[in-house]
Amino acid sequence: MELFSFVDDLKRMDKRQAIYQILNFGMIISTALMIWKGLMVVTGSESPIVVVLSGSMEPAFFRGDLLLLTNYQEEPIRAGDIVVFRIEGRDIPIVHRVIKVHEKDDGYVKFLTKGDNNQVDDRGLYSPGQLWLEKKDVIGRARGFLPYIGMVTILMNDHPQLKYLVLALLGFFVLIHREN
Repeated sequence: MELFSFVDDLKRMDKRQAIYQILNFGMIISTALMIWKGLMVVTGSESPIVVVLSGSMEPAFFRGDLLLLTNYQEEPIRAGDIVVFRIEGRDIPIVHRVIKVHEKDDGYVKFLTKGDNNQVDDRGLYSPGQLWLEKKDVIGRARGFLPYIGMVTILMNDHPQLKYLVLALLGFFVLIHREN
């Protein structure tokens, strides 16, 4: 049976091959982490890629779109910019458009956001007593997007068993794959 030939491969693998496969798997994981950290440095954002989780920004972005972010501190925030921000006490960042900006002479900036598909501004989402966002709340600004690529992430978050199954299968196939 061709389908279960990987079981035979596992049985035939000696200690040296098994260690090689584990190291190979570790290299894949560390390469992915290095790419992520490199993107963080290049974009200036703690999270250079985010997935849109709701329909609040339709028609600009739909649920499942993958956003590419930058967060260069020297660039001013302007009305119309699409920003990703984090509110104190909430783990999940929010993607919304800046609708008002207040700038003081000393450079202090505060701004108000709203989802394109929402009827009211975001003051109801902010922390209690908070009426404006500040630059420190911003994770990044949307510079580009890939439509619906993030649906995989949404499915895995909605169904954690699927996430563990996919990760287990990927790890298993990396471990049993032998280079000829």
